[in-house]
Amino acid sequence: QVQLVVSGGGLVQAGGSLRLSCAASGRTFSSYAMGWFRQAPGKEREFVAGFNMAGDTTYYGDSVKGRFTISRDNAKNTVYLQMNSLKPEDTAVYYCAARKTRANVKDEVNYDYWGQGTQVTVSS
Repeated sequence: QVQLVVSGGGLVQAGGSLRLSCAASGRTFSSYAMGWFRQAPGKEREFVAGFNMAGDTTYYGDSVKGRFTISRDNAKNTVYLQMNSLKPEDTAVYYCAARKTRANVKDEVNYDYWGQGTQVTVSS
């Protein structure tokens, strides 16, 4: 069992930056592949960023490539999402998730544990 606690959301102006954190409980954090998803009002949840199982390859959704960076600190059992050059269309609830399989990193159905989500609002 893994519990994920997300923090770092808030209100920011377009062009600004935010860093989200996802702290995981348990001593097996390094054996999970982590990902970030988001869901805007009236839209389906979409993949934002994630690691492969080895933790040495990152993947990004097309809309955030070049602006967002996912990273992890296994010593702190924490995964981060650095978001730069934010746009109003980045406004959403952001979730971190953990999976135990090598399945498609971009598909939410492959994730076993989810954090509670944090609101990110980007004003124009």
